[in-house]
Amino acid sequence: MFKRIFLIVLDGFGIGSTEDADRFGDTGSNTLKHITDNVEYNLNTMEKLGFLNLIGNNNQTKYSLYSKLKPKNLEKDSLNGHYEMMGIVLDEPFKTYPNGFPLELISKIKEISGRDVIGNTVASGTEIIKELGEMQRKTGSLIVYTSADSVLQIAADEKIIPLEELYRICERVKEIVSISPYNIGRVIARPYIFENGIYTRTPNRHDYTVDPPLNVLDLLSCNEYKTIGIGKIADLFNNRGVTDSIKTKNNLDCLMKLIDFSKGSFNGLCFANLNDFDSKYGHRRDKENYLKALEEFNYYLPIFLKNLKQDDLAIFTSDHGNDPTFKGTDHTRENTPLIVFSPSIMNSRRIGDRDTFADIGATILDNFGISNPLKYGTSFMNEIKKEE
Repeated sequence: MFKRIFLIVLDGFGIGSTEDADRFGDTGSNTLKHITDNVEYNLNTMEKLGFLNLIGNNNQTKYSLYSKLKPKNLEKDSLNGHYEMMGIVLDEPFKTYPNGFPLELISKIKEISGRDVIGNTVASGTEIIKELGEMQRKTGSLIVYTSADSVLQIAADEKIIPLEELYRICERVKEIVSISPYNIGRVIARPYIFENGIYTRTPNRHDYTVDPPLNVLDLLSCNEYKTIGIGKIADLFNNRGVTDSIKTKNNLDCLMKLIDFSKGSFNGLCFANLNDFDSKYGHRRDKENYLKALEEFNYYLPIFLKNLKQDDLAIFTSDHGNDPTFKGTDHTRENTPLIVFSPSIMNSRRIGDRDTFADIGATILDNFGISNPLKYGTSFMNEIKKEE
């Protein structure tokens, strides 16, 4: 039915805590509601698409199908969120390390890298760099830390440890931690620079993940459809099933690339991640600048939408919440939006809530006439076809 599908993930953009949020200590979180509470904002295009309807605000929804997605995966991180969109729900989640990593693993990292390790704690990336950055620069050590997610992050000053070396270390660490007994989902290289007394993380982040199980990207690519990953998509899927990988520096860069692809021609899926909402504002509990980032997204959104043709479909969603008004610095267990737009959709309405993110992937396969062998996901293409 549609020649091109754009799947756009607003990373860390929830619309209210899930039924099981108490298991994560996240009851009461609501990223979008708390960002927009008691402040003036201009999200007029997002309102027309139905985003604000999903948190109970009355607005001028005009041209979309909108709904709520409930996560079926057992965690609240990017890897599991994106996996689920593509039809993967892991029966056994990756391990987390709330007390830091085992000393035997730290010893292996030292042996692999030939460098000392400092940190080894649960921390905000920006805060631990401020705390240990000077020591790292003086000693040439690696700053190792984790979060509530199954992730091992390694930070280093680009001028002290060259990117190529940092990447090589992370690649080798991934080979160790992705298997038993560690079973860690991701290793992330977190380079930064120190200039004028300020520590700044650079755009040269790199995620190293295990090969995912069979998923929607595999099925699309093996049927000779384009699968374009913008941002960290290829990293999350270890480049599996991604025919074209496009790196981005920030949200604005991602939006410009989305607009470029909307003007071009391809047959398949363009899968993009807008990471700044999560990494720059959610984790840092920066409500004011999170809202500004949403307003920036809202400003460029009409340019993207105007380039879409009758046989194009855009799906907007998220992988988890990251309420900047909530306690701590971690992701929040929330439901996510499902916004479906095409110039061929003439009547805006709310469709039934979906029980899994995997319904997105099932709908994409349904659109391209590909049989779905995956365990999870039910297509909502019939709701879209009602517009015919």
